Amino acid sequence: MTPTPLNRRQFSIATGAALVAGFHTAQAQEERIVLGQSAAFTGPAAQLGIQFHAGAKLYFDLLNAQGGVGRRAIEIRQLDDGYEPDRCVANTKKLIDDDVFALFGYIGTPTSVAALPLATKARMPFFAPFTGAMALRDPFSKTTFHLRASYNDETALIVKQLTNLGLKKIAVFYQNDAYGKAGLDGVTLALAAQNLKPVALATVERNSVDVAAAVATINAAAPDAVVQISAYKSCAAYIRAARKAGFGGTFYNVSFVGTQALADELGKDGAGVVVSQVVPSPYNAARPIAREFVDAAKKAGNVQPNFSSMEGYLAAKVFAEGLRRGGKPNRESLIVGLESINDQSFGGFAVTFSPTNHVASKFVELSMLTGDGRVRT
Repeated sequence: MTPTPLNRRQFSIATGAALVAGFHTAQAQEERIVLGQSAAFTGPAAQLGIQFHAGAKLYFDLLNAQGGVGRRAIEIRQLDDGYEPDRCVANTKKLIDDDVFALFGYIGTPTSVAALPLATKARMPFFAPFTGAMALRDPFSKTTFHLRASYNDETALIVKQLTNLGLKKIAVFYQNDAYGKAGLDGVTLALAAQNLKPVALATVERNSVDVAAAVATINAAAPDAVVQISAYKSCAAYIRAARKAGFGGTFYNVSFVGTQALADELGKDGAGVVVSQVVPSPYNAARPIAREFVDAAKKAGNVQPNFSSMEGYLAAKVFAEGLRRGGKPNRESLIVGLESINDQSFGGFAVTFSPTNHVASKFVELSMLTGDGRVRT
């Protein structure tokens, strides 16, 4: 039978339907999963936000080039908070009002502590904050997921290392806010387990390098070692000033300091400074994840491989896995997908979530600055 030719009206309808179908197909391909990140991109803690974001974007760019997740690309909308809680709260309100898919990679304890109640109230997933504070982990939150070990885990290893070396006179230099107090609590707890107490305490204000009073207080106690709980600029300022004032002991830092940023700040003065780490070393090719990350960074050409960017890369990788496992992308399915990741190795970095555990890892190890801008693990 010869097909009946379409009249003009039928042709117009058929053509219109095809165009609409094509439009919806293109629209589906163009749909994006937008994550919101409030972090320091300027100010004394800027390198932490810049490097974490660079690592996460590196992974998402690679993923998007392969079709994203369910044909949806993932992007990060970044807002600068300068490592100040009030600015972080304003940014978080804006991101929630803009209905981003999830909040991702917030940098710091005081900012994350300020943002978390807003995220919880909005039932907005809050994924991989760059902090080990217990205040964000206890009480348990169904919408909050942590990639990294806690500051209690980090400081326990630091204190164990020091006391194993016979160094028991330990002082604490800490930032005068929620971050510093979280680290101080960890050190105090670890010392108490060995019937010890800090021999001296001193503080620095957030985003400040005014450390003279702290140096005088701690040096007067003649400690064997100083555990530092602050950001890289203030820690570097403290190390230089303490040594100039005659301190000959050792310095230990938790991961939030920003290892490469601290090394860059100190230069040759960094020799012997120890930093605890919560992700595998990008400077050691033993683990597949380190080789994968460094190779991707070299090919991209605009990402510096360091611990902060490595953490961003891993956070993006784990987030994408949770999204894949959840099926049709929505916030509820993301939570279900993440909770199904049980003892999975991401290139040698073990991740375990469950419906009652949202802390992926207890991984902690120590590294040391060499004094020529490098890090030895």
